[in-house]
Parts: sequence; structure tokens; C-alpha cells
Amino acid sequence: MREIGYLGLGSNVGDRRMNLQATVELLWAHDVTVLLSSSVYETEPVGEVLDQRTFYNACLRVETRLKPEPLLDACKAVEHAFGRVQAGEEGYIKDGPRAIDVDLLLLGATEYSSERLTLPHREVTSRRFVLVPLLELDPHLEVPGRGRAVDALRMLQGQDVRRAGPPLDVGA
Repeated sequence: MREIGYLGLGSNVGDRRMNLQATVELLWAHDVTVLLSSSVYETEPVGEVLDQRTFYNACLRVETRLKPEPLLDACKAVEHAFGRVQAGEEGYIKDGPRAIDVDLLLLGATEYSSERLTLPHREVTSRRFVLVPLLELDPHLEVPGRGRAVDALRMLQGQDVRRAGPPLDVGA
């Protein structure tokens, strides 16, 4: 059975938009069909490393037969193709600069937790740079176990999100 999911993309190294677009194309090779892209947004870094270039972010609506862990593996494989250093590997910097970040945000109504993965994503309702593009894709989005995404967005303070460009090409 195929499931609808949402991925969050981010890039602040190199040609940020090209990195996001190439990610869309690489996902196809991992049994992830990209159905729709949000606009691209520019955002300030969050987390432990704030002194770095701004990010380009977008969200994708995808369809896949993959279960949560294999879908996470697909996301990590795409990051690896861009040279992303993963947690536990030499040179890893938490929240540091990266050519691509692919976060598994939601997978249908699935609520899931393992050492590697929590669904919905732990930060999905606390980050404006995730909620704004998600709501562009589905203004009535419900986050399993957490309620309406629009309500979560109303609760957030700060976190400037600026539209930087049109949606990515998904070939549809």
C-alpha cells in the first residue's frame, strides 16, 4: 500500500536551490514519488550553530510504499550522495552547514518511535520554516497526535520565513 508523506528539505552550502532540486530527482531512485513541492523559503539558521549562511527550505508531498525506517534510510542515502556527514561520523557538526538536509516529517497518520526516528518529526510543530511550507501544500493539515498545523503555527513567535522562489519542479 502506498502512503502519503511529507519531507522537509534544507540547504545552505553551494547552490542552495539546485541542491533542493537535485534532491527531488534523487528521491525517485529510492522509490519515493514526489507529488508536490512548496515554494522555496529563505530562513535563518536555528540550533547550535547560528553563525552560518541562511538556508533555503522547502517541503515535499511524497508517495511511497516504504515503511518509516526504510524511508528514513532513503532520506539518509540522498544526504550521503551530497557528502553529508551523519551523526557519529568524523567531522559531524550538529546543526552545522550542509548541502542538503532531508527530514522525514510525516507519513500518513503514522505515529512511530525508534532510536533513529520519531513520527511525526519531533520539531514539526515548533519550526516556522517547516510549518509555512507544509501549510502551503495542505492548508488543513492535521499532525497525528498534535492537532492542526495551522494552530501550531499561530502559537510560534519569531523565526522569520521569507519566500525565495517558486516551487521546485516535480515533473508532474
